[in-house]
Amino acid sequence: MPGTDGWLMRRLRHLDPILLILVLVLLGISLAVVASASGQNPSRITGHLVNMGLALTLMVAVANVPPHLLSKIGLPLYAAGVVLLVGVALFGEIRNGSRRWLDFGVMAFQPSELLKLALPLMLAWYFQRNETVRGARHYLIAGVLVLLPFVLILRQPDLGTAMMIGASGFYLLFFAGLPWKVMIGGGTLAAGSLPLVWNLLHDYQQRRVLTLIDPAADPLGAGYHIIQSTIAIGSGGLFGKGWMAGTQSQLDFIPERTTDFVFAVFGEEFGYVGAILLVALYLAVVARGLSIAGRAPTQFGRLMAATLSLNFFTYVFVNVGMVSGILPVVGVPLPLMSYGGTALVTLLLGVGILMSVATHRQINKT
Repeated sequence: MPGTDGWLMRRLRHLDPILLILVLVLLGISLAVVASASGQNPSRITGHLVNMGLALTLMVAVANVPPHLLSKIGLPLYAAGVVLLVGVALFGEIRNGSRRWLDFGVMAFQPSELLKLALPLMLAWYFQRNETVRGARHYLIAGVLVLLPFVLILRQPDLGTAMMIGASGFYLLFFAGLPWKVMIGGGTLAAGSLPLVWNLLHDYQQRRVLTLIDPAADPLGAGYHIIQSTIAIGSGGLFGKGWMAGTQSQLDFIPERTTDFVFAVFGEEFGYVGAILLVALYLAVVARGLSIAGRAPTQFGRLMAATLSLNFFTYVFVNVGMVSGILPVVGVPLPLMSYGGTALVTLLLGVGILMSVATHRQINKT
């Protein structure tokens, strides 16, 4: 029907073509690697396809929302996220020793994922609102707003998500003009407080850091993940062993091989060349996001696009670093590659916001 075609075209014109191609290529690679890592498990493949379909649909929906409307949901979304985090602390469901989930009967929800978008949305709105009268107290208030969810998530405990929330807040403060002397002072204070932070870490978190230094100290326990993943990546050589031909993954030596350690499966099957090309795809996404930020006409658009781009980079850096044995294992998925609906939806909602900033900028200009 002509009316339907016109409606569809109006929706699709808000999709940035470069970002869309990069996302679809990464999702295609992800489907192939998850199929291999799961031993062609039909339920795993079907579940991944369903997650992709849902996440892409939400990405398209958000891309069609103008940035000025997105800015208005930042404060209520942040407030709701913090209230839910308090609910987790009081009534949350405990899984594997961590209290991270709220069980609503028909579904379980992890509120910390909501804050990955709610925090930058709220801070970008806050700094745009105070763009002409910005002073030290505004940065202080913003720092408290970052610290509140960071502490609530850290005590669940969920070090990986807390790190991502902290990084997101820092990026936005940086792009909002946080003075260098404050950043240097904060960095010095953080370094000086490391002994205190070490004592506050849980036993398993301390073991992860110690395992990074010497994985062979506990090869069948805390060091198992790093040892097996580095063996897999190294055994892939230059060009890899081929799709579904990786011995470490196919013989079940790699733990969490469809989720947090999917990069080890990819590295074994496609080698160093494949890994370099994959990282290049990720860097292209980041570069496109920063380009969108540089051309955004509003403070909100610039802050959101730049922060989301560096958040994406941080996901890649932390995951590849922990799988390669240069960072502690903190449970951060590889973006658009790891199996899991919540993280995929969060990431593609972020891509949808980038597309909204990019395409509505063009429409406003014309």
